[in-house]
Amino acid sequence: MIKYLRSMTGFGSALFETEDFSVHVEMKSVNQRYLEVQFHMPHALSALEVRLRRTISETLSRGKVDVYISYRCKKKALQRVMLNEALAKEYSTALDRLSELLKMERCKDVHTIASYQDVLLVEDMDAPKGLEEIIFEALQFALNRLDTMRQEEGAHIGEDFLERMDRLQDYTDQLESIAPNLAEHYKQHLMEKIHALLLDTSVDEARLLQEVAIYADKVDYTEEIVRLHSHFNQFHEIICEEKGPCGRRLDFLLQEINREANTIASKVNNAEAAQIVVLIKSELEKIREQVQNLE
Repeated sequence: MIKYLRSMTGFGSALFETEDFSVHVEMKSVNQRYLEVQFHMPHALSALEVRLRRTISETLSRGKVDVYISYRCKKKALQRVMLNEALAKEYSTALDRLSELLKMERCKDVHTIASYQDVLLVEDMDAPKGLEEIIFEALQFALNRLDTMRQEEGAHIGEDFLERMDRLQDYTDQLESIAPNLAEHYKQHLMEKIHALLLDTSVDEARLLQEVAIYADKVDYTEEIVRLHSHFNQFHEIICEEKGPCGRRLDFLLQEINREANTIASKVNNAEAAQIVVLIKSELEKIREQVQNLE
């Protein structure tokens, strides 16, 4: 049973309402080699970023995570409007000069000057007391939802792994059953070639056995089969029992399995065995694509 695998893809959100505040937190995560957290929130909350990041890292270890935080204070404004008096006067003076230059009537409308850039500035006020606690409650709730989704996706991936591992075990068993017959097939092939080339069908049996022995040694992949079975067992143990992040370990293990498959492919000169190796490598590629999604 898959209990601990986590995907790096997930989503979680939370909306917390109190008499004083309304806080909304949304979190999205996708694949990333390391943990990367990007915050999208009002400037007034900047002082909380270090603690927010630490809270997230206690649950997540890998993935690119985007965190969106917004809030509303129900009892008072959280922003104030600042007037740039010096700039407003400069605009007014410039408009007076422009009116004289163009011989056009000067419109004395304060709204016109107020609409010019940087005359009126909207400034965030410091976060009011009590807001910080609500934000962290909402963050933890959204984080738990995100983590639950990543666990569910990880379980689906793990079940797929188990099915593909069963196929790999079957393919490896087939290779193991073929191995003892490779030397005999080679001997028959050699005999057929000799009889086809020579009118005298007498064959130096000792020389033939020597050639067959050399060939059998070259194509022997018993060690690779043993290592493959060992790697499969390790892979199974990791996805079923490993409690921490294991994506990198699984990726490394797949590289080792692929290396053994390549070694077998380089040794065999048998169509059936070669086809089985192709099937093994195809399954490995599908597993590796999924492993990239794991934490």
